[in-house]
Amino acid sequence: MSTRERILDAAARVMRERGVAHATTKEIARAAGCSEALLYRHFDDKQGLFMAVLQERMPAFALPDDAAGTGTVEGNLVRLVGGLLDFYADSFPISASIFSSSTLLARHREAIAAHGAGPQVPHLRLQAYLEAERKAGRVRPDADVEAVARLLVGAALHHAFLVAFWGEGNAAEPGLGERLVAPVLPALLTG
Repeated sequence: MSTRERILDAAARVMRERGVAHATTKEIARAAGCSEALLYRHFDDKQGLFMAVLQERMPAFALPDDAAGTGTVEGNLVRLVGGLLDFYADSFPISASIFSSSTLLARHREAIAAHGAGPQVPHLRLQAYLEAERKAGRVRPDADVEAVARLLVGAALHHAFLVAFWGEGNAAEPGLGERLVAPVLPALLTG
């Protein structure tokens, strides 16, 4: 395993236990079995390390770019919502601590924007998928795809909050993705 991979594994573990706000690069380097100087050879700063953890150590929540028109809209949404449930359940304990300090939140906001990321990305990706399905004629022309995207992403995030709050471990509640998708299907599907 490469040094970078060891650092990412350690960062994910330390950030999950302490939150990104309280995890230090010194702790992460110690957990990875390397020096802080070596950590900084692989990552510019803690924000870059956090972004790499989110991108490389959290479950994926996006569909392939060519998903529109393949499978079923319902099946694709269930897969995407399932990925969101897993992503948020894993990332929520890491991310929640950034709200403990307005200074930290402002720095985090700037760093995330510099990486072209942010909390708006999941609903924008889901909205783009639904718009592509609408263009393909598989979603009603009058469907409010932005609202549906926000509803599904919000439901997944709310579930992750409950999992983290009650300490229930992972979000793997059987059938939850299907149950969250089912109520929005009449607003989306043409037939």
